[in-house]
Amino acid sequence: MADRFRVTLAQLNPVVGDLAGNAALAQSAWEQGREAGADLVALPEMFITGYNTQDLVMKPVFHQAAMAEVEALAVACADGPALAIGGPWVEGGKLYNAYLILRDGKIASRCLKHHLPNETVFDEVRIFAPGPLGGPYAIGDTRIGSPICEDGWHEDVAEMLEETGAEFLLIPNGSPYYRNKMDVRLNHMVARSVETGLPVIYLNMVGGQDDQMFDGGTFVLNPGGALALQMPVFDECVTHLDLERTPDGWRAVEGEKSHLPDEWEQDYRVMVESLRDYMRKTGFSKVLLGLSGGVDSAIVAAVAVDALGAENVRCVMLPSEFTSQESLDDAEAVAKALGCHYDYLPISEGRSAIANTLAPLFAGLEDGLAEENIQSRLRGLLLMAMSNKFGEMLLTTGNKSEVAVGYATIYGDMAGGYNPIKDMYKTRVFETCRWRNVNHRPWMMGPEGEVIRPNVIDKPPTAELREDQKDSDSLPDYPELDAILDILVDQDGSIADCVAAGFDRDVAKRVEHLIYISEYKRFQSAPGARLTPRAFWLDRRYPIANRWRDPS
Repeated sequence: MADRFRVTLAQLNPVVGDLAGNAALAQSAWEQGREAGADLVALPEMFITGYNTQDLVMKPVFHQAAMAEVEALAVACADGPALAIGGPWVEGGKLYNAYLILRDGKIASRCLKHHLPNETVFDEVRIFAPGPLGGPYAIGDTRIGSPICEDGWHEDVAEMLEETGAEFLLIPNGSPYYRNKMDVRLNHMVARSVETGLPVIYLNMVGGQDDQMFDGGTFVLNPGGALALQMPVFDECVTHLDLERTPDGWRAVEGEKSHLPDEWEQDYRVMVESLRDYMRKTGFSKVLLGLSGGVDSAIVAAVAVDALGAENVRCVMLPSEFTSQESLDDAEAVAKALGCHYDYLPISEGRSAIANTLAPLFAGLEDGLAEENIQSRLRGLLLMAMSNKFGEMLLTTGNKSEVAVGYATIYGDMAGGYNPIKDMYKTRVFETCRWRNVNHRPWMMGPEGEVIRPNVIDKPPTAELREDQKDSDSLPDYPELDAILDILVDQDGSIADCVAAGFDRDVAKRVEHLIYISEYKRFQSAPGARLTPRAFWLDRRYPIANRWRDPS
């Protein structure tokens, strides 16, 4: 009976739909495991297809092609360690989320996911059939249990595996980031380790997929919850883990324990890596954005430069007669500090032409929101024209506070392909700018030091669509607005909850009304990096036509 077992843990970044490319990544990891004398090479959940595939995996031609790719991979990896890889599996006319064990040129075993998540960004109940509670699989004379992702968050699957002879748990995951999620994962895995008395290997993927960022952070616990190994967050890596048989059962040999950054650094890196991967996986290499001199466009420019390099970022100032000299100076200073291309494109002439065109229809009516929004939509038109001409993806720059209450112009400043700060409230944008000014990391492609000068952060926010305009003319001050939004959106709270927290009922009701009437804008908005469990899109799905208001 073997007294040592080596698992190669492949924390890698698949691309949804790139079956051949994902298989090549898997085979490369397997070859590294073979060279290291591994008994098993393990990849995350649904790795062959990429994750989260949403409805794509239900398409028969797609999941059949994925299964065929796994079968071909089994043949290619016949001479060496076993290979465990997540993918779709059809059995009895039903589609399953499966973990497939490849050995001796074939699919030797398979685990079928039992608990299907049906919340936040996941709709697995409508996609997959639930698998039965099953037992462990064997690699040589070692028996391994593999609860798949959500199965690891429930005690029944792990308990069944322990009772049927599993000697340690290898849990493959496609677990996307939200702020402080690592604590949640660790608490669940410690519980599984304590309940079963077995070592627990939590294997997670990395990489961005649309709005979701899979942050890796693979870790290993010995019985009782003692941390034996911690892989880094966000980085692709392949690590070899040894387990030793003792009189008390298998124990993981302690390995490297990577440092986990704080939530400010992790949020910023999510925005950077999400944009970087979104570009790579959709085929773009360059971006542009409107740089207003304000804090939102400044942080988006910093994120873009850190993700792609200054040579791949174009910033465009599009001033009107309402744009202050202060904004002009601030925008140019940010572009210069970041080292990116800077264009100056006044819109006054175009705005006058549009106003003259509309004058016969608008005769006798006072100027108002329609005229203000013409400026924003003209900027959107010009930026999209540049995007088309130069092949650069346009980034939008609306923060979560603005997105929540509709303080943005549809087909104007909302135009674009991706929004790195879509899930970051304005108050956190200010602090994130300050964080970036004093922090630099090797994964940032931008320069060190202050890249967003203090005046950009400290001046009163304004859209500058009319004389002396301030955001506070239309909205509560951002600390108050964000606190109310946190209750109504992130906590799913009520008006009564807002009042109990000390906010004026009429203000809270007005914010609630703005949230509901802005749903149509969010429905058409660009995707953006998910930072919280209540990001706008899959985490929060509301009807557009909706007359309900909280009566409390």
